[in-house]
Amino acid sequence: MKKALLFLCLIFMLSTITAFTQVRPVEKEPKVRVKAPEIKNLPDIYKVKYKGGLFGFNKKMHGTIRFDDINERLMFFGKDGKEKFSIPYRAILVVYPSQYKIQSGSGKVVGAVPVPGSGLLGSLVKKRKNYLVVKFKDPEVDAQGNINFLLDTGKMLQSAIHSLGQRAEMKRRGDSYIRSKGF
Repeated sequence: MKKALLFLCLIFMLSTITAFTQVRPVEKEPKVRVKAPEIKNLPDIYKVKYKGGLFGFNKKMHGTIRFDDINERLMFFGKDGKEKFSIPYRAILVVYPSQYKIQSGSGKVVGAVPVPGSGLLGSLVKKRKNYLVVKFKDPEVDAQGNINFLLDTGKMLQSAIHSLGQRAEMKRRGDSYIRSKGF
C-alpha cells in the first residue's frame, strides 16, 4: 500500500511539472522601444591613465583625452601636453566600461598584520578601478585593438562613454555604444 501511494504521489508531481512547462507563443507585434535621451553638457577633457592597447605605445602614462569634433577624432595628450596619438571616430567599433574590484594598499597592510583574522579583514577592503575600453579597427594596417584608459570615478567613466558614443554617432546598447557593421 505504501509503495502504491508513493507511486501515485510521484506520478502526480511529475504531471504537475510537465503541465507547467509549456512553451510561450511568439509575440506578433514587437514591443515599442523608447529611445534613450541624449545627455547634454558633457565635458570635452577627461584626466585618464593610459594602460595600453595601441600599437607602438606600450608604456603606461598619465594624461588627458580630448574630443576633436572638427577633425572627428579622439586624442590622447601626455602629461607634457603633447599629443601622443589619436583615433578617428569612424575607426571606433565599441566603447564600453569595465570595472574591477581590487584589494587596496591599506587592505594589503591590514592583511599582513600577524593577528588572527586580519587576513580576512584585509580582503574586505576593496577599491574599484574604472576602465574606459575603446575597441577600434585601424584601417592603415587592417588590425583591431583595445585601448584601455583608467578613470577616477564611475560617474566620470559613464560621462566619457556617453560623450564619445554620441560624438562618434554610435548606437547605445546598455552601458556601452556600438557601431553597426555597415559603416
